[in-house]
Amino acid sequence: MLHAPLEQFQILSLINIKILNFDFSITNFLLMNLLALITFKGFIYYNSSTENYLQQTSTFYIPNSWQKFIESVSEVSSGLVADNITTDNEKYFPFIAMLFNFILFSNLMGLIPYTFTATSHVIVTFILSFAVFIGINIIIWNKYKLQIFSLFLPANTTFFLALLLVPIEFISYIVRPISLGVRLFVNLMAGHTLLKVIVGFSWSMLLLENFMSFGMFFPMLILVLLFGLELGVALIQTYVFVILTCIYINEGN
Repeated sequence: MLHAPLEQFQILSLINIKILNFDFSITNFLLMNLLALITFKGFIYYNSSTENYLQQTSTFYIPNSWQKFIESVSEVSSGLVADNITTDNEKYFPFIAMLFNFILFSNLMGLIPYTFTATSHVIVTFILSFAVFIGINIIIWNKYKLQIFSLFLPANTTFFLALLLVPIEFISYIVRPISLGVRLFVNLMAGHTLLKVIVGFSWSMLLLENFMSFGMFFPMLILVLLFGLELGVALIQTYVFVILTCIYINEGN
């Protein structure tokens, strides 16, 4: 059992692999990212069927209960794209669906006891947010060229007012990927830390050998409620990250 709340966020080397001066070790961080990818891929593969009622290979799927769940997740991604990206939204669906599923599965797998939450590390959330930010700017540059700088100058702005607004708009534009990544990282890290603190307190109460041990039911009840809250946070933060990505894409589209 972990002794400190922040120990759950440590990156540990499971298999040391060093070639020359390069470290290719397999860590719990890499393992959970690969596991999230394999779980999602396997979940889709083993819960989808390509056979019709005659047990013959068909070009359509016969949905079962799990596949309906997969389709529901895809419909959420499709709805976010359709509602927030007004033009040429079909070409962004694969990227948004991949982003949504990766964050969702990483968040949910992190709720399993003694696992590792990849999205609770700022390096992962920053890679996702800055990849989105750089990709959007490439799209804007290819489409508008030098007109991209009009984003920092509101319409019908006087010269003296522009001297004030342009730096503000530029700074607010630059901090977008930072706020996008920090939001996901902070919420998951804070929630998991709080859960660990409550678990440690409940375990200490359980080890008492007198009637005070009955007090463990109160922190355990709080733990159940917090776990439900953390589950909601995992879902909401996935939704928020993806919907903000769609909004940013739509602004530069």
